[in-house]
Amino acid sequence: MSDEEGHPRRWAILVALCAALLVIVIDNTVLHVAVPAVGEAFDASTDQLQAVIDAYVVVFAGLLLTAGVLSDRYGRRRTLVVGLLVFGAASALAAAAPSVWWLIAARAFMGVGAALVMPATLAVLVVVFPDRERPRAFAVWSAVASVGMAAGPLLGGALVDAWSWAGVFLINVPVVAVALFGVVRLVPESRAPDGRGLDPYGAVLVTAGVTGLVWALIEAPAHGYTAPAVVAGAAVAVPALVGFGVRQSRSATPMVDLRLYRDRRFSGAGFAVAVMTIATGSTLFVLSQYLQLVLGHSAFGTGLAAVPLAAGVVAGSAVGGRAPARFGARACVVAGFTVTAAGFAVLASLSGSGGSAAVSVGLGLAGLGSGIAGPSATSTVLGAVPPERAGMGSALNDTHQQLGIALGVAGLGSLLATVYRGKLPDGLPEDAKSSLGATLSYARDRADGADGGDGGALAEAARSAFTDAQSVTMSVGVAAALIGAAVALLALPGHTTRAAPEPVSEEMAQPGSQRDTQ
Repeated sequence: MSDEEGHPRRWAILVALCAALLVIVIDNTVLHVAVPAVGEAFDASTDQLQAVIDAYVVVFAGLLLTAGVLSDRYGRRRTLVVGLLVFGAASALAAAAPSVWWLIAARAFMGVGAALVMPATLAVLVVVFPDRERPRAFAVWSAVASVGMAAGPLLGGALVDAWSWAGVFLINVPVVAVALFGVVRLVPESRAPDGRGLDPYGAVLVTAGVTGLVWALIEAPAHGYTAPAVVAGAAVAVPALVGFGVRQSRSATPMVDLRLYRDRRFSGAGFAVAVMTIATGSTLFVLSQYLQLVLGHSAFGTGLAAVPLAAGVVAGSAVGGRAPARFGARACVVAGFTVTAAGFAVLASLSGSGGSAAVSVGLGLAGLGSGIAGPSATSTVLGAVPPERAGMGSALNDTHQQLGIALGVAGLGSLLATVYRGKLPDGLPEDAKSSLGATLSYARDRADGADGGDGGALAEAARSAFTDAQSVTMSVGVAAALIGAAVALLALPGHTTRAAPEPVSEEMAQPGSQRDTQ
């Protein structure tokens, strides 16, 4: 297989990889609408239901780097196959769960499988696609990921209504079987030629560090930054990540080459994407409350609101996959992030009534911008990584995004709660100010009680306070998208064009010679 021509079956391989990607991405969101049914089935507490959702995300994010290194060492196809088998088996175990704790453990087990799959899919794309076609391949990969995220709530709602909560897990089994067939039949094996082994101590440190950090970030909005769970997560994360960094800097063959961050392509594009995902990470969570509790939409109608986001990503990816060849990666990232900032500006202007059309426009623009920027950002990050370390580079890229999402949920979630509480009328009890849902419940009780009469006014004030808090949060999203665009403009190299072919001199024909003009 020539590096310039790529693998002859590369587009069929992309389809197989997207099938594997789709099933693990859908599971990030498919369970959200099934939570009430799970709670009823097991008489589970709110904390237990939150653990069912978080177990997958925390384990997935924590194992990404270790899984990426494993794929380089032992083979990307082998890692994909093992990951899919683990994910499929864990899905079947989750569907058969006799208790909520069994379900939590099965979800964590699913996170292990997902961590093995996701970086390996990108690493295989780096191997089988030539440089000129990688942005198009990454555009398809990004579009599938976004469609999966948006389709999760819709699929979950349909399965729960037609079957039961177990359906959201059992549906994974046939999809995994199809993906396994495609991977085994089509994907070539590839691994790092240096035979570098896995550093077990380093793997433990980075897994513990990232897991603790993500756990702390997820728990902070719900329980506060001084809660025992948050403090414990941070207490594990900080020394583990510091120890991992020291160990890598002293190793002749580091598990993760931290020198990559000296390359402005890698660090610039990685930072830009992380900042961007801070803005996008909590968008649907915030808007789902706005649509249901402010505008009064149903759960299914709220799920439909994510369709313009997915449609925007698909449309943007069609542009983002081809535009870098003509305009360069930097121009695409800057343009895409600017369009996304415009989308957040629309979302920041939402009012307390009649905002459905504006939500669609804002999410559509945000998705369009992400689709335009995403392929170029991914190509830039992975283009700075040696091909033999593609698994490690892909895992770092995925980790940047997962940490950005976790930071967005924690930071913007806390900002939303703080502004909301500050705009509520004085005199409310603390538990009534914890969320918009809690305030509306308190308002209903006041309206129905003997001393009631002002419950309706309180509900209107709460909806107005939430809308104002949401506007502040979305304005931060505008700033984050523009910061990402500025970082890309300053850090990424300009468009590289190739000179016309000229007679090759004897000196230029020597190995290692290059000729590029900026």
